[in-house]
Amino acid sequence: MEKIRLDKYLWSIRLFKTRSIASEAIDKGRVKMDGVAVKASRAVAIGDEYEVRTEARKWVIRVADLLSKRVQYSEAIKFYEDLTPEEELERISFQAASFHTGKRLSKVGRPTKKDRRDMDNFTTED
Repeated sequence: MEKIRLDKYLWSIRLFKTRSIASEAIDKGRVKMDGVAVKASRAVAIGDEYEVRTEARKWVIRVADLLSKRVQYSEAIKFYEDLTPEEELERISFQAASFHTGKRLSKVGRPTKKDRRDMDNFTTED
C-alpha cells in the first residue's frame, strides 16, 4: 500500500496549480477533514472526505483512488468524487454568468481596432 501526502494528492488531482500552493492552503487551514484542519504531511487513504477552499470555489471531495503523479484533467477526475453541495455549484454558475458579459466596458483599457479606426476616421479630413 503506497502512502501519498495530502499536498501532493491535491496537486496531482489538479485542485491546485502547484504543490507549494496546495501546501500553503493546507497550512492556512483551508483544507479540513471532518471539520478539523489537517497537515500537509497527512497520508491520504481511499474513502477520506476533505473540504477544500480554493480561490475560485469550495470543494467537498472523497478520495476514490490514490494518485502520486500529475496527469491530465480528464484522467485526474477519475481519482476523486466531487461531493460539493448544489448551493455552492449554483453560486459559482451565477457568479460566472454575472461577471463575464462578453463586452468591454466603455472608456476602460486600450481601444480596440474598431475604436482606433473610428477615431482615425473622425480626426482625419478627406
